[in-house]
Amino acid sequence: MSPRYRDEWAGTFDVKRRGFFTLLGGAAVSWPLAARGQQAGRIPTVGLLSSSTAAIERPRRDAFLQKLGELGWVEGRSVMIEVRAAEGSVERAGEIAAELARLKVDAIVVSGDAQVLAAKRAAPDTPIVIASAGDPVGQGLVASLARPGGNVTGLSVQLIDTAGKRIELLQEIVPGLRRLAILSNSANPAVALERDAAQTEAHASGLEAIRSDFRRAEDIPSAIEQLNGRADALYVCVDPLMIANRVRINGLALAARLPVVHSYRDNLEGGGMISYGPDILDLYRRAAGLVDKILRGTKPADIPVEQPTKFELAISLRTAKALGLNVPPTLLARADEVIE
Repeated sequence: MSPRYRDEWAGTFDVKRRGFFTLLGGAAVSWPLAARGQQAGRIPTVGLLSSSTAAIERPRRDAFLQKLGELGWVEGRSVMIEVRAAEGSVERAGEIAAELARLKVDAIVVSGDAQVLAAKRAAPDTPIVIASAGDPVGQGLVASLARPGGNVTGLSVQLIDTAGKRIELLQEIVPGLRRLAILSNSANPAVALERDAAQTEAHASGLEAIRSDFRRAEDIPSAIEQLNGRADALYVCVDPLMIANRVRINGLALAARLPVVHSYRDNLEGGGMISYGPDILDLYRRAAGLVDKILRGTKPADIPVEQPTKFELAISLRTAKALGLNVPPTLLARADEVIE
């Protein structure tokens, strides 16, 4: 399959090709939108809202579209795809969601607690599928995992439950680890859950936890520079703004001789040393399955929020060697991927 992606920057949109919904008698929106549209000869449309950049999200988008194709939805023939990128901005995510709602898309796929919340507020009558979120219930995205209610369902990545494992892996590689810096975007309140979990796990492991925050991309260099001589390793809390700047963060940390641990394998680019967390591509494939249910008429409120079933450990041997660290053979043997 070679889909044509009609991105935000690609020019004008062929609105007539998608058509419009007709609201019956001024009633509230009916959830089986795609079913009604297809009966009238309309091709359903799915909005893919990238929380970070389009380039970073491309592998995830490809995994989503591949699975959607396996389920019988061929882009350009039986489904249309609208791709947008929020570039790490929560405000932009809300604006894009509102735009997609005006285009009458049948579902919006988005990741990140704050970004999903912004989309939910901007498009309260549009089905929203979470590709990944840290705490959908705690952030008010769904009523419960079993019975989401409302217009949102999707996948919860449970990052706070694996924070201790990431710290444990760091301790296996960094001898004499005593001071752990925790880098987070303080402008995103959803990040506080993982940051607090990392701090708690660090203290439980006998480590001193040093908090370092940033609010904008331009704050990142000073946030890492202030750790010079104060930390032995760096735990990076996942966030769309962090993901968009992961190469910069890893490069600055490597220059500061700080081993870095991430939650996702693709965040190792540019000098990250180790990652442990859910298989993000698998999450996007599973999100496609949820979209399939919605396009066939199931209400998001009736689709339980799912949790990760596949986790992956990735180690950059190249970065470890650059930092003068020896990775135990037993740990290398457990890794799903070793970057030479």
